Amino acid sequence: MDIAHDLQTIAHQERVLTFPQFHADEAWQLGTQLREMALARDAAIVIDIRVFGRVLFHVALDATTPDNARWAERKANTVAHFHRSSYAIGLALQQAGATLAEKYGLDASAFASHGGAFPLRVANAGVIGSVTVSGLRQRDDHQFVVEALCAVRGEDFGALSLARG
Repeated sequence: MDIAHDLQTIAHQERVLTFPQFHADEAWQLGTQLREMALARDAAIVIDIRVFGRVLFHVALDATTPDNARWAERKANTVAHFHRSSYAIGLALQQAGATLAEKYGLDASAFASHGGAFPLRVANAGVIGSVTVSGLRQRDDHQFVVEALCAVRGEDFGALSLARG
């Protein structure tokens, strides 16, 4: 895995996967897309979609634990703080040899720099929330979210996907 290349790809994903608007209907469409993908792949995940301050979609599929929901919340907090993908933050920290606590003074009980939370960006408004998946390996969590965003936004996942790593 080439961290610098992944960071460039994630920045591109974040620019391309923008919504013209985002309300409860879009959250439902994205959440059900993620749920259907998870059921088709027998993936035990928690799905959380929120605009800052309000949960719009949340589901914990069979075989998940309360720990998955807590991870989702911590990853969503990271997106809220940085307005970047939690995976991008984690990779940048890995590249720098630092942690959230060391570099930013953020408590690990409230923030997580593991993959799976992606910023919800609205054209002409910026980042307004996050979509988060927890239950797979962190790179797979990230890819899962990007694949669903591509499906609902009509983008080519193959063109936006991270290289196999």
